[in-house]
Amino acid sequence: MDKIAVLIPCYNEAKTIEKVVTDFKQALPSAVIYVYDNNSTDDTAEIAKAAGAVVRYEYQQGKGNVIRRMFRDIDAQCYIMVDGDDTYPAEFAQEMADKVLERNVDMVVGDRLSSTYFEENKRPFHNFGNSLVRWAINKLFKNDIKDIMTGYRAFSYQFVKTFPVLSKGFEIETEMTIHAADKNMFMENVIIEYRDRPEGSESKLDTYSDGMKVLFTIAGLFRNYKPMAFFGIVSVLLVILGIFFLVPVLMDYATTGLVDRFPTLIVCGFVFMTAIISFFSGTILQTIAHKNRQDFEMELQRVSDEYKRIDE
Repeated sequence: MDKIAVLIPCYNEAKTIEKVVTDFKQALPSAVIYVYDNNSTDDTAEIAKAAGAVVRYEYQQGKGNVIRRMFRDIDAQCYIMVDGDDTYPAEFAQEMADKVLERNVDMVVGDRLSSTYFEENKRPFHNFGNSLVRWAINKLFKNDIKDIMTGYRAFSYQFVKTFPVLSKGFEIETEMTIHAADKNMFMENVIIEYRDRPEGSESKLDTYSDGMKVLFTIAGLFRNYKPMAFFGIVSVLLVILGIFFLVPVLMDYATTGLVDRFPTLIVCGFVFMTAIISFFSGTILQTIAHKNRQDFEMELQRVSDEYKRIDE
């Protein structure tokens, strides 16, 4: 088992990967640097290998697929995940690793948004998207995470081996954050400096399509992790909609004693029935979600015992 494993998922990062590997080897001399090449069409893998990294390959395209493979393959006391684009300074890695190794933190978030991100990042919609996602997750999951979509994080063995990776692409950071918040994992922030990509290096993140995927991921995970809240909101909205259309029907009936809009009354009845079904669906699913949390705690205990045996 490695003491510290630096995980670098890469797709066409030939311009920056050598510097990233070199910087992290200097910042964490005892760490093993793993570069997972994700079907690059340039010399990323060869350059990383020459710089001293352990190079492996993941042939399913997408950052989420690469992270899944890394988490399955590698055993370490502490994992540092960082992008290969040289936007995250290596000098913060030791502080992040110390929090995992000495304070038993499950996930350390490299917080860009509290420092230089908004000045360095030249894509205004990325800035808006990061702020929107942070606000949404902190509101929905009642947390105070400073940076949801940062690619610079540190993890414990227990987090890595119990995190179910479902996302295939850039939604992976959002999924990690929501999972940690829902499962009451110990999280801390480390404020880091952020620098924009060097000239000639292009981002693989599409502002609009990947942004929509992230928002759908948040909605889906909110439904899965907090079904009572999700279906309760749906139920309330349906009741409001039903009342909105029912009131005119009742007013006509109070005035004339007749129901002139009988189809509207029927539709309102179905809307109220759907609201009731939604409410009880949320109640049932909330019970299942609570059982899943209990099962997760037992799995976490099993992984913790496994970690102790491996570490001895």
